Amino acid sequence: MPAAALLFLVLLPPQLVDRTKEIQSPPAAEQQLSDEKRADIFMARKMYREAIEKYQFAIQAEPGSAPLYNKLGVAYHQLHLFPAAKRNYERAIRLDKTFSRPVNNLGTVYHAERSYKKAAKTYRRALKLSPDVASIHSNLGTAYFSRGNYKKATEEFLVALQLDPRVFEARGRSGSLLMERSVEDRAKYHFFMARAYASAGIFDRALLNLRRAFEDGYRKPRKVLEDPVFAPLLDNVEFQALVGVGPRQAAR
Repeated sequence: MPAAALLFLVLLPPQLVDRTKEIQSPPAAEQQLSDEKRADIFMARKMYREAIEKYQFAIQAEPGSAPLYNKLGVAYHQLHLFPAAKRNYERAIRLDKTFSRPVNNLGTVYHAERSYKKAAKTYRRALKLSPDVASIHSNLGTAYFSRGNYKKATEEFLVALQLDPRVFEARGRSGSLLMERSVEDRAKYHFFMARAYASAGIFDRALLNLRRAFEDGYRKPRKVLEDPVFAPLLDNVEFQALVGVGPRQAAR
């Protein structure tokens, strides 16, 4: 073989070496993941159908696991397949009657189906098991709001905020669902949320919800101005702009 050709073979750039097998083989750590862990990853990526398949495999290996049935219910729930979600929540509850998460999640199904009375009853049942879970108080408040019981709704929202000031900023978690705020009267809902935040002393969120209330058509600025829970905001320029008064008028 000519010397020039031999030199070319020896100096072949390393990036041209065939690494197909390395690319196709997943990392060793990933190969060792359980079906449940793989399903959890799919849930985080919002790949709910793939998660359902993996949770079902996991349940085959551990058929008495209430947490697995709850997670499977959440995966169906995220796809709005409510009958399947309900069946799995109920199975989880039968397996572990002290497990509050599937009870709460079952309440969110009833709420989505507009069975607000049944939803509220189910949330109260969940609170008997876990009285200090902010998301359940939040969900119960939303059920009360949907039934027109604004006093009880505000009370539950305030309890939720005292337990977790960020509860209303949370999104669905793999274990315990926070009810979507798909209420019909969004303007009134944001007003009551503003009251709850103001009562808890979280004034930036109170202002945000007041702004949303007015954007959605709330037309009672005088009621806002005269409400004692908003008294600490009377000197706030943004608050004055929202209710349409100047500093002197707000101070009256």
